[in-house]
This record gives sequence, C-alpha cells and structure tokens, in this order.
Amino acid sequence: MEWRVPLSDLDYGVEEEEAVLAVVRRRWLTMGAVTQEFEAEFVHLTGAKHALAVSNATQALYLANLALGIGPGDEVIVPSLTFVATANSVLYTGAEVRFAEILGPGDLTISPGDIEQRITSKTKAIQVVHIGGYACNMLAILEIARRHNLVVIEDCAHAPGAYLNGQHLGTWGDVGCFSFFSNKNLSTGEGGMLVTNRDDVAEKVRLIRSHGMTSLTWDRHHGHAYTYDVVELGYNFRIDEIRSALGLAQIKKLAAGNARRKQITERYWQGLQDIPGVDLPFCDTPGQSSYHIFPMLLPEGVERIPFIDKLRAVGVQTSIHYPPIHKFTYYQQRYPGISLPLTEAVAGREVTLPLYPGMTDEQVELVIGAVREALHK
Repeated sequence: MEWRVPLSDLDYGVEEEEAVLAVVRRRWLTMGAVTQEFEAEFVHLTGAKHALAVSNATQALYLANLALGIGPGDEVIVPSLTFVATANSVLYTGAEVRFAEILGPGDLTISPGDIEQRITSKTKAIQVVHIGGYACNMLAILEIARRHNLVVIEDCAHAPGAYLNGQHLGTWGDVGCFSFFSNKNLSTGEGGMLVTNRDDVAEKVRLIRSHGMTSLTWDRHHGHAYTYDVVELGYNFRIDEIRSALGLAQIKKLAAGNARRKQITERYWQGLQDIPGVDLPFCDTPGQSSYHIFPMLLPEGVERIPFIDKLRAVGVQTSIHYPPIHKFTYYQQRYPGISLPLTEAVAGREVTLPLYPGMTDEQVELVIGAVREALHK
C-alpha cells in the first residue's frame, strides 16, 4: 500500500549514485581501495584501532565469536529482546546461548544484574545489544565481565554514531559489530563492520573473512604478493566495492541524520508522554543515542493488532521490535521451558513508530495524532 508515513526511508541522493558509478568506472568490484577507505573512515568515526568490513552484521557477530575463541562447550549470555541474528551468531560456533532479562519498561537493554545471575562455569562471553541505538550499562557489564573473566561483544546494529561518556559504542568491549542493512541509520543494503582494539582479534578476522588466505586478490593485483597460503578454515564474508562506496557516501550524512532523528524522537516523547498507561522507553538513558527506532509501550490491556490496524488505516506504518527470541519455535524446541517474564510483558506491549531523517514535521504530528486517536477509541 501507499504509506502516508512509512516506518523508515533511505536518505539517498546524487551522492550515492555518483559513488556507485565511480566504482563501476574503476572496474574493481570487490575488497579494494574503496573498502579500505570505508574501513579507515569507520576507524575515524568510532576511534577503534581496527575496522573490518564484511557482507553483513550477522557475519560480523559470528566472526567476533570465532575470533574470541568461543565454540562447543561454551555459553554466551545474550538478551532475548533483539533480532534473532544476535543469538544465531553464537549457535553457529557450536556454543550455546543463555538468555537474560531486560532492565524494564523504561530501558529495554540487557540487565547487568540478571547477567550475573545467568553466569555458569561454561560462560565465556556476554553479548550485549544497544537496542534502538541506546547504550547498555557498559560500566556495570564490564565490571561483571572483569570479575568473571569474560569477553564482551557489542551488537551495535542500531548504533553508528552513538556514544556513552564520549566513547563510541562498540569500543567498550572486546569487539563491536555494526549493520548497514536497508533500514539502518547508515545503509548500504547489506553490509557490516567489525571494530576492535585487539590486534589478535583483528588479525584473526582478516584471515577468516576471506578463506583464511594470507593475501587478497587486491594485493596480488598491485604486485604486493605473488601467491598465497591458507592458514585458517575461512569463509567468503567479503564486502564489495559498491557497498563500500555507498557506505562512504552515507557516513558523511550520519551526524546530520542522527541529529534529525533526535529531534523527531524528542517531539514524540513530548507529544505522547501524557497518555495514560503509555510507557516511552529510553527517555532517561545516558549517552548520545543514534535514535535508530522509536519504541512505545501500549497501556496494559490494550490489544496491539487493533491498534496497529488503526494506524494502518490512516497510512501510518508501524513495526514490532522485537518478538523475543526465546519464544520462536526453533528456540523453544532447543531451550524448552525458558521464562523471562519482564521481557515477555514488555515485548507484548511494544509498537515501533516511524522514524527517519526525511520525516517532515507534518508527518510527525500526523503520527502523534493517529496514536492519540487510536488509543482514545
């Protein structure tokens, strides 16, 4: 259907078009100079020592787990209120996940207190998610990790350009992983980036993202190597030059786009805060968010699907972030009997409203009015 206000929209223009054409005209399409420049710009953005581009964020998370030595017999603590790739990336290694609760209706990130309750002798890592671009309590989580000798992976799929205490999210733990999927703040269609300050992790990822080879086709093209050895069981997780070019164009727009997202978010908070029973997560979360999504929690007892249908009827698209992973059929069969009452209660009330830099003030007011009208009825 034709949405009056879609859930998200790309901030694309002539810059992206010219970037793609430039790659085509250079006639080098995979893991070359443009990718190296994109990685360098991401180092500049985040302050990380290393940034390694891959085909998508799921691969980045998987590589992070592999590079940190996670495998069969290990457990990784993850939130359930996130996209399923967060947990899948652990299972790919042969390790198991242990799901932890969120903090509550005001903060949908993982609970440090519940993390500590889930630690066993098999626990090897904590994989946090900065959901919506809002920072987890990294100080508390890192203290827990230090005391229990655990590594920390940050799922930053929502968080490019987000900071806590002036430090970019993704650089607090051992590894940070970013997504450039079509609906993200920095979008290339598919694509991801792994950042780390650990030289050993960076070296491992460089090898296994491209078949475990000691040199790339780009290196040999420029005469830097004649042949190659294979020293790891690697994969083909390479990004292409077209997506890297799109990333370079998009990274220039990130700060302004995030600033506009903040304006819209604050207007939503202002326009919806007085509705009885509605909870608006993250109003008081510390740090500088990237404002990737706007979640609201319906009043208890309000049926979600009729509410969504009312907004749909006036052309406002919504979504749900997220159905809890532990409630999916596969995960129920793998981990029967798991109960996360707080996660389940909050997830059952959550609706995500439209949020993207190109939203006009009139569209924002339309959404606010539609929400108020739907709840009034």
